[in-house]
Amino acid sequence: MDGELTWQEAKAKAQAMELEIAALIPKDTVVSIDQKTKGVLLSCNKAQHKWKGSTTITVADGTKIESIVKDIEAHYRANGLKVSVDMDIDEKLLVQIDPPAPGENYLVGGGVKPNEIWIDSGSPCFTLPEGIYPGGDF
Repeated sequence: MDGELTWQEAKAKAQAMELEIAALIPKDTVVSIDQKTKGVLLSCNKAQHKWKGSTTITVADGTKIESIVKDIEAHYRANGLKVSVDMDIDEKLLVQIDPPAPGENYLVGGGVKPNEIWIDSGSPCFTLPEGIYPGGDF
């Protein structure tokens, strides 16, 4: 299939976007960035999958995470991407960014700990080569 992403290219695209989002967090508040090297594959439809991964950014104590998440929302909204806002189960602000590629999406919100920002990614959909089992880590 000409022009279609490989799973490695889809993963690289999602991880690059995770880091692009992380770069929007004010540098003076960032303590560490932990991007997971492995993720999993989820089905997009009967024929295609997407790579799912995540990055956790630890920020300095006292950082106003909600205002950072709102700034990230405003950035992508201003750049013409579809953005939606909700509250997670812990009543923390959760922003979903949906680029136009089928399957591609990113969730940004407060992490498990009070000084974390979490980015969950989903790559554009792709077709696995024949004989590649979609289970396990990718």
